Amino acid sequence: MAPKESLKHADLDYQADEAKWKARTARRLAEDPSLPNTPLPEGFPRALNSPLVWEGKDWTNESQWVYNLSPAQLDEIDNALTHFRGLGLPIGCIDKATFPLPKLGPTIESLAQEIHFGRGFFVIRTIPVESYSPEDNIIIYTGISAYVANVRGIQDVNGAVLGHIKNMTETHSAKMLGAPAYTTEGQPFHSDPGDVVSLFALEVAADGGASKVASSWRVYNELAKTRPDLVKTLSEPFPLEMFHGEPRYRMRPMLFVEDEKVIIQNARRLCTGYMGLPRSTDIPPISEAQAEAIDALHFLAEKYQLKLTFQKGDIQYINNLSMFHARDGFTETAKRK
Repeated sequence: MAPKESLKHADLDYQADEAKWKARTARRLAEDPSLPNTPLPEGFPRALNSPLVWEGKDWTNESQWVYNLSPAQLDEIDNALTHFRGLGLPIGCIDKATFPLPKLGPTIESLAQEIHFGRGFFVIRTIPVESYSPEDNIIIYTGISAYVANVRGIQDVNGAVLGHIKNMTETHSAKMLGAPAYTTEGQPFHSDPGDVVSLFALEVAADGGASKVASSWRVYNELAKTRPDLVKTLSEPFPLEMFHGEPRYRMRPMLFVEDEKVIIQNARRLCTGYMGLPRSTDIPPISEAQAEAIDALHFLAEKYQLKLTFQKGDIQYINNLSMFHARDGFTETAKRK
């Protein structure tokens, strides 16, 4: 039997460290060689079989996931913008009725089927963002997205449904920044809240910043086959930091089964904290097993990842219930922010 793990918080940083992960894995397996023989939790499948299970090498050309808008379709989008503007309604009222795309709309709805029943992601290319005001770009983004998913999720405690990904380190101190989305740092593989996650590229970095996606179902299959003990760990409650919220932390698993589908809610930052929002020292710690499991999610996703190269004006949609996403670090210039 393995020795009881200390209640000391495991050495786990937001940026994943492969050497630490491999050392922790080797140490835990040496302490208990029976870990790979752990039975899967009841109700969890031995393997998932679906088009949503894939590896990066399965996709060889971006034409497989990029849909290029034609001049006529861009005109249709422009007409929908004019129509919505003429209604005098707030942006929250955008839907398929108020942003009509009679020809393009069914095409987008067909593309959206790939999110749930195909590979789990696609990119629409490309909106001429420089031809529109910031508010018009938001209207266009929201209008197109209404044909992908008809319910918009809330991004934060203030009720915002749209978040801006922007480097703010030049204007804000580190103690004011609690997420890497507001820096130029890379982001390890993770999940966001919601069923479908999208990103509209208003600009591209001077260098770096590639968007990376991976099938979380492929990651699950690997863990179920080689480390079912980590599947068990992920299916049990983690103490997740709520960053000054009430309660101060929540106990919930990162791995669920719903309608025979596996959902991994990979919330690494809630286990580690980040910059101005560090993890509290007086809440229950992350265990060694949990730290290994969290790192395993990242490094297996990295093993099977696909990098997507953004162009200015691209819109990316991914199935957040069957995929992880990440971002490479990037550099900016005065003209490319």
